Amino acid sequence: MRRPRVANLQANGRATAARRRYTGRMAVLPMHYIPDPSLREKAKKVRDLNDPALRRLAEDLIESMEYYSGVGLAANQVGVPKRVCVIQLPGDEEPTVLVNLVVTRREGEREVTEGCLSLPGWEARILRAEKIWARAIDLDGNPVRYKGVTDLLAQALEHESNHLDGVLFLDLIRSKEDLYEITSGTEEDGEDEEAADEAREPVAAGAPRAL
Repeated sequence: MRRPRVANLQANGRATAARRRYTGRMAVLPMHYIPDPSLREKAKKVRDLNDPALRRLAEDLIESMEYYSGVGLAANQVGVPKRVCVIQLPGDEEPTVLVNLVVTRREGEREVTEGCLSLPGWEARILRAEKIWARAIDLDGNPVRYKGVTDLLAQALEHESNHLDGVLFLDLIRSKEDLYEITSGTEEDGEDEEAADEAREPVAAGAPRAL
């Protein structure tokens, strides 16, 4: 999931510091962009937590998430069909690695503006749950549980879980007017919402575009 525009600058320093806490050699992995068919494949459950490649993958996901300015990244977005994702919200001291993430319950409904690292330069207005319950494990096999979380964390968990199930945020668009291109100058500078609204350019979900 792409980092909200207003959060980009304030998050960069914290994310870089947190990344340095991880050891080993990390790499930025190539992003797969819509309509790459691999994004429609359901990720496979991780069964061997002792596989050294799993920890390397987690570290590479963290590095890649920061490079692409995201708050979350699923492994199948970078061509690895494993049920692994990473999340780091603005203000988080460290990234969270989630293995075998599953959303177990959704409650309520709200409209959000959402972007995706696999569709750079575009945003959409979609419906997400108000509260999310989810479970996963960390790299050491310890259970990780989220109970009734809200706001950006709930949105990120749902977005990454969707990716791991082969579901894209484009699938949740209700009308073609809800998908729009971010014009130059509005994505990174944190200008106010009114100015950003004026810059939005509605496009059809099926409009041709080089991705």
